[in-house]
Amino acid sequence: MRVFLEIALRSFRRQMTYRAAALAGLATNFFFGLLRAAVLVALYGEHSEVAGISLQSAVTFTGLSQAAIAPLSMFHWYDVMRSVYSGEVASDLLKPMSYFRFWLVQDFGRAAASFIWRSLTIMAGYAVMFDLTYPHNIEQWAVLGLAMLLSWLVSFSWRFLINLAAFWTPNAIGLNRLFFILSWFLSGFLMPLRYFPDWFVRLCYLTPFPHMVNSLVEIYLGVLTGHEVFQTLLLQAVWAVCLTLCSQLVLRLGVRRLVILGG
Repeated sequence: MRVFLEIALRSFRRQMTYRAAALAGLATNFFFGLLRAAVLVALYGEHSEVAGISLQSAVTFTGLSQAAIAPLSMFHWYDVMRSVYSGEVASDLLKPMSYFRFWLVQDFGRAAASFIWRSLTIMAGYAVMFDLTYPHNIEQWAVLGLAMLLSWLVSFSWRFLINLAAFWTPNAIGLNRLFFILSWFLSGFLMPLRYFPDWFVRLCYLTPFPHMVNSLVEIYLGVLTGHEVFQTLLLQAVWAVCLTLCSQLVLRLGVRRLVILGG
């Protein structure tokens, strides 16, 4: 446990070191969040509610989705891939912990720093400019905290899994970019999934993507009932476990291939 905490802390400090990059990313996220909020306000027009989501909640959604970009690495994350191509994977595999857990702890530190630097700041800025929706009670805040942790676990295990394509191809960036773009549409990041037809929503929930963003947003906005909240958390946990197991299997196959090729 001490080793895990030390690795997470070092990753946290490293992320907090690059303040200029964090501020630039924060400004960009906030600017595009305001544009998205303006688009939704225009789309709502005279309507006060669409698909069970009020205009106030819709504006809050744009802040939440923008705040999720950095902790969940919604646009890109190629760290594991780069370690394979650079050869660092050889030393990483010799560390006194599994390769998956080593990157899991590192990403936790990175996500924690991003949450402080970017997520909280974006939501604070939104609170100044808009009348936002907030969780109603302490129980909802507690459930939201658990949902955030599970969202990150699903996100990390999925990102780790697609990065393992580096064991089979000399340049897996294109494949990774394709999956990241796909996740924007299927996760509810661009628009709440409640706005889409039922057939599309069912298609989305055949993938892990809604459990990264949409589940988190709906719990925060309070549009789910008690039973639905429990079901959502359970599905998040199931996807996190399934993706972790898949990652372990693919990693074993990749390491065997790396040894066979003399890596």
